[in-house]
Amino acid sequence: MEEFSIFNIFTLLGGLAFFLYGMKVMSTGLEKLTGGKLEYALKKMTENRLKAILLGMGVTVAIQSSSAMTVMLVGLVNSGIMSLEQTVGVCFGSDIGTTLTAWILSLVGVESSNPFIRILKPTSFSPIVALIGVIMIMVCKKHKKKDVGNILIGFAILMTGMTLMSQSVSPPCRIRKVQEPSDSLQ
Repeated sequence: MEEFSIFNIFTLLGGLAFFLYGMKVMSTGLEKLTGGKLEYALKKMTENRLKAILLGMGVTVAIQSSSAMTVMLVGLVNSGIMSLEQTVGVCFGSDIGTTLTAWILSLVGVESSNPFIRILKPTSFSPIVALIGVIMIMVCKKHKKKDVGNILIGFAILMTGMTLMSQSVSPPCRIRKVQEPSDSLQ
């Protein structure tokens, strides 16, 4: 049984640093990549609440992580591509999408030990996303593709930070139980 220690706090703070830096890298890449086209497309897809909810549901079912979806929305709001009002419906849809995904998986009877299901988790695919991002930055000559690489690296760093923070507080702090002298020693 693992005990809570000062290293859990270090891991939590390091995870927070990765999370914030990943958010910054992703937001900067999004700002450079979009010349207003993404902003227009997202505005059309979120022009009413129903469309926004359906968008949130669809993307969350596809990536199977409402946390990742919420983080992407924060990045989009931070970079000025989306307004806070536009993201409300998408967040609701993201929560519904998470519930829908769990319900579908429970109906199908697919276990999480299945490698095809496990690869869809952000903690499993974020190293692959980072590798693709690094390759794009190193190999591609066009700035747009390098910006996409930066977005991918930012997302992977952000997901790594989320994983570190999650691991630092899980399992919750456990207080060691003081053993009482046994009756056999008396």
